[in-house]
Amino acid sequence: MNRRPLTVVLIVPTGVGASIGGFAGDALPVARAIAHISDTLITHPNVLNGAQLYWPIPNALYVEGYGLDKFAQGCWGLQPVHQNRIGLILDGGIEPDLQLRHLQAVDAARATLGLNITDYVLTDVPLNVELRMSESGASWGTIAHPDSLLRAAEKLITQAKVEAIAVVARFPDDAGSIALANYRHGKGVDPLAGAEAAISHLIVKTFKIPCAHAPALLPLPLDPHLSPRSAAEEIGYTFLPCVLAGLSKAPQFVTLGTQERDTDKNRKHTQLPITADRVDAVVIPATACGGSAILSLSGRSAVQIIAVADNKTQMQVPPEKLGIKALQVNSYLEAIGVLVALRTGITPVALGADISPLRCLSDSTKQISNLKS
Repeated sequence: MNRRPLTVVLIVPTGVGASIGGFAGDALPVARAIAHISDTLITHPNVLNGAQLYWPIPNALYVEGYGLDKFAQGCWGLQPVHQNRIGLILDGGIEPDLQLRHLQAVDAARATLGLNITDYVLTDVPLNVELRMSESGASWGTIAHPDSLLRAAEKLITQAKVEAIAVVARFPDDAGSIALANYRHGKGVDPLAGAEAAISHLIVKTFKIPCAHAPALLPLPLDPHLSPRSAAEEIGYTFLPCVLAGLSKAPQFVTLGTQERDTDKNRKHTQLPITADRVDAVVIPATACGGSAILSLSGRSAVQIIAVADNKTQMQVPPEKLGIKALQVNSYLEAIGVLVALRTGITPVALGADISPLRCLSDSTKQISNLKS
């Protein structure tokens, strides 16, 4: 039987304290489950990155946040690939021993996973990342020398011909901070996530190439009360392996017009890019519906928005405040049930105990008159 493939977008916004997906790859089980009942899952590094832990999901597309926003707007397509040639940027502010740890992690990924990582560049000056927290409770950050980051990326693209870029920036060590302690105990907001997003956004926006970031930090002291949701970041010296694994098959961004794209004789892909009109459903925390991607996709009448109530965040932006028509569910288990119904061609309403009467769009006076006659 021929049917349209089911394409699902899974979003857990970065740095907003999501109770599921706000820690160290703890939304990965959700992604694995949704991918199993989807033909294509489109999601972003915050969902799939778990430091040294990751999981190969053949039908999942690893799309950086800015690229996901442009995809949702209909500006960019996603071109699946077999393997990307990856380049590495190391912050010039990383200490020599910590640099070596990361380079050894890259060599391990090359030798053990067979990833195509070819060259690395040190930024010509330290990036000097600073961390911030907004009044709403979301984390963000700044880079003192973004021009140095862009020069390093340009060198990898022009000289090494890389197709994706991993960045490792030196982040401030703040072992005694309350925010970090809360995060390690499974509460609050990831204090690094907002600054990480700023780094990858800058490269993707400028060069239209897949990018993801891993922070360089000194190991933290042991904590016997560590939350399982944060534990993936405690098992090594680097968070880089999941980034390299994700970038190895991250889709390329297609920004050419359709006619130019289809007549480009040098294209090495025969499969057409995936575009926003292929999306059937979006799964999002119920209080975090203000992002660019969800606002764009909610404007498409064929897209089912599924808002998950028990994934709490620091945001207070439910779909009804924005006029977004969404199906509210309690949990990701319930969201997966909705997706199964959509895939099967069953309206989710039919699975509940109450079904409202059929609406009549004709004039109510005529309805009554017809009944009397």
